[in-house]
Amino acid sequence: MSVFWPPLLGGMLLGLSAALLLIGNGKVAGISGMAGRLLQGQSRVESAVFLIGLLLGPALYALIVGAWPAVTIVASWPVIVIAGLLVGFGTRMGSGCTSGHGIVGLARLSRRSLAATATFLVCGVLTASLMGILR
Repeated sequence: MSVFWPPLLGGMLLGLSAALLLIGNGKVAGISGMAGRLLQGQSRVESAVFLIGLLLGPALYALIVGAWPAVTIVASWPVIVIAGLLVGFGTRMGSGCTSGHGIVGLARLSRRSLAATATFLVCGVLTASLMGILR
């Protein structure tokens, strides 16, 4: 299978699931919002189903392709934990995450989501550049 198809298929399935959730329930498919609602005891079933579906994605991929997706992580565990905490803190401050703003918000032509997504991208590029300099 070409390296082109899995990311394209994954993006299409993510967009389809976000559209179905928005059309079916009127809710934005923000992953941090789903996790937050699940932890707060709100929308337990739909949040749990959506998040379990995300976790089962690699297994579905392995079933279809015949191999687990190749993932290479070069960062250490402390860096991964700190980065995860910063992302979680940032998504709560920004009232949304990359999936909510980047996928659904941009599709709805939201100016707030455009500003949030541009901020995410700029911060990501700066962080990656800084990490490359500090190595």
